[in-house]
Amino acid sequence: MNDITPTGGALTQAFGSTTVAAMAVESASSAVAAQAKATVEARYIMALRNPRNWDQVRQDIMRECKRPSFANNKSAFYRKPIGAGVEGLGIRFVEVALRCMRNILVESSIVFEDEMKEIHRVTMTELESNLTYPLDVRVSRTVERSKPEDDGSYISARKNSYGKLVYTVRGTDDDLLNKRGALISKAIRTLGLRIIPGDIQDEAEEIIKEVRMNDAAADPDKNRKILADLFAEIGVKASQLSEYLGHDLSVCSPKEIVELKAIHGAIANGESTWLEVMDNKAQTGETKKTEAKTDSKQAYPQDKFEQNLPTWKKHVDAGKQTPEQIIATVSSKGVLSDTQKAAIRALAQSGEPMASPEALETIRNLAEEMTIGEADIAKKFGIAGLSAITAAMVPAVLAFIDNPMGE
Repeated sequence: MNDITPTGGALTQAFGSTTVAAMAVESASSAVAAQAKATVEARYIMALRNPRNWDQVRQDIMRECKRPSFANNKSAFYRKPIGAGVEGLGIRFVEVALRCMRNILVESSIVFEDEMKEIHRVTMTELESNLTYPLDVRVSRTVERSKPEDDGSYISARKNSYGKLVYTVRGTDDDLLNKRGALISKAIRTLGLRIIPGDIQDEAEEIIKEVRMNDAAADPDKNRKILADLFAEIGVKASQLSEYLGHDLSVCSPKEIVELKAIHGAIANGESTWLEVMDNKAQTGETKKTEAKTDSKQAYPQDKFEQNLPTWKKHVDAGKQTPEQIIATVSSKGVLSDTQKAAIRALAQSGEPMASPEALETIRNLAEEMTIGEADIAKKFGIAGLSAITAAMVPAVLAFIDNPMGE
């Protein structure tokens, strides 16, 4: 016998069930709610019926990354001027990866607004596993301008790094549209990178770098001109690029071209500014100079250390110097090892005279002859190293070296 749908009824199929419901007059709100429910159910049903194949996803993403036009896109990969440089995949990569993965739902809704700000909630849902990540984005409804509004009004003012006044005024619709789009895109990128598998991200990053490097090496002159034009569009002159590189742009290497492309991507997408790039360059440059200066110092000679240790002991006992003051003074002449520093600090823990350099030399020669390590002696007597041996300890140390088993 055939099932007959009653007149005035509706046949509905969802999640493996079939129901017949009588049609009724619905209000506008209930109709919208029903439509939203049906949309959500349809998305999950399609995701369950068409699950992704991770091998295919990986192949599709890698194929996109190998395209020069994609790899060289300013929003595919960026480099922020933080420390030695923080690199990352951009919004263009995330958009392509999510499209290749499929079954990802991205939604944005405004949850609060007043005259000064808006708060948007961006959510990303992995439909196959029903995993959702939310992120709230605050969008200020003000912008900074070099002059007040036409009527002379402004919200606040400050001086920029050049000493000129910058005014905070209410943004126009176009200003807010750009700010809102940029901040929501950053939120989507952040959430997308949480869902895209890390191994795929790492592989994609290496391919993008390789494509950029090969492209730069194939025609360096062309890429240098393109770079100069790109930076000129965001207000950075060729002379400033030369200042950053430390040499003329005409001799820029492929590696430097790739680095500058990534920096341009960060600036163009609002992740950084040229002023931050130069400030970070100056800070890291000073750090490298300091490290180079430290590395250029030679290690403080051990024989000289042992020769001076008794004198330093007298200074500590007499209260003329503290161990830390001695370490600071000696470190200006050479790099002290951790063992040497520990031996100097141990000077304040005992009033006994230190072993003479001759005694230490005897101990060292005998230990080498008996194949006893300095670490074994230090562990046995609870000292930082041979330099911490006092005059009273010398006989016991010699006896231990001669007969370490105590037989």
